[in-house]
Amino acid sequence: MNIKHSELILNADGSIYHLNLRPEHISNDIIFVGDQYRVDKVTKHFDHIEFTTQKREFKTTTGTYKGKRLTVISTGIGPDNIDIVLNELDALVNIDLTTRTVKETHTQLSITRIGTSGSLQADIPVDSFLLSSHALDLNGMMHSYQIDSIANPDLEEAFIAHTQWHPHKSRPIVISNDASLGAQLSSEKVVQGITATAGGFYGPQGRVLRLELQDADLNAKIDSFAHGAHRITNLEMETSAIYGLAKLLGHRAASMNAIIANRANGTFSENPGQTVEDLIRYTLDKLAE
Repeated sequence: MNIKHSELILNADGSIYHLNLRPEHISNDIIFVGDQYRVDKVTKHFDHIEFTTQKREFKTTTGTYKGKRLTVISTGIGPDNIDIVLNELDALVNIDLTTRTVKETHTQLSITRIGTSGSLQADIPVDSFLLSSHALDLNGMMHSYQIDSIANPDLEEAFIAHTQWHPHKSRPIVISNDASLGAQLSSEKVVQGITATAGGFYGPQGRVLRLELQDADLNAKIDSFAHGAHRITNLEMETSAIYGLAKLLGHRAASMNAIIANRANGTFSENPGQTVEDLIRYTLDKLAE
């Protein structure tokens, strides 16, 4: 069936609506960054730039690093932006934009997030690199989709019981990374753990300015959660949406975090820019191997 114009929106030049991209503009290997200015911090290491564009907060540059063709895209902040970016990237490779029909042959994208995050555990210091083995969705966006195939009910039930999760909140979802991509990005210098993804920066992450929280003890409950070998190591705003949508759409995804703050002991990196730069170089080299 043809996908309606109201559902798959294209610009006058045939590019996808928000990202302003056509299929030839992207590689199958993609790096996500949140900040549009971080795109250049990644691509300054490229050997060659073949294409760049920007619409709103979504900046895209494609080029090569050590002979590996890569695309770097800024997603902006939050799971709602990831919903736009991942669905539109999938449309570029798996929908014929001319006929508006799903292609018979599926194309798999490989997506690596390079982002900043705060550690929740005292033993994970600032300036560490952390690979999200799983993502804990606390924001509810993934409940718009059919998620039974990607959920981890044992971990979810354990988390709900441990935190005494409020019944009026959306059910937490735990989603694993792509094992093969995670293995490629791993090394002895990289910590692994569950990354909690919140839908906001203040209340959803337990920060108090002038508004009281629904559960003032939630952060302490998150910090102390353990189930088998699993614990929650850090908190940010995109990874669960990346993992969830990538799995549902048949893509690979892994999230690399530069730990620039430690919420457990109240410390912040003295040089967060250098930590991010080091993670960029580390990740690029791993992807080019």
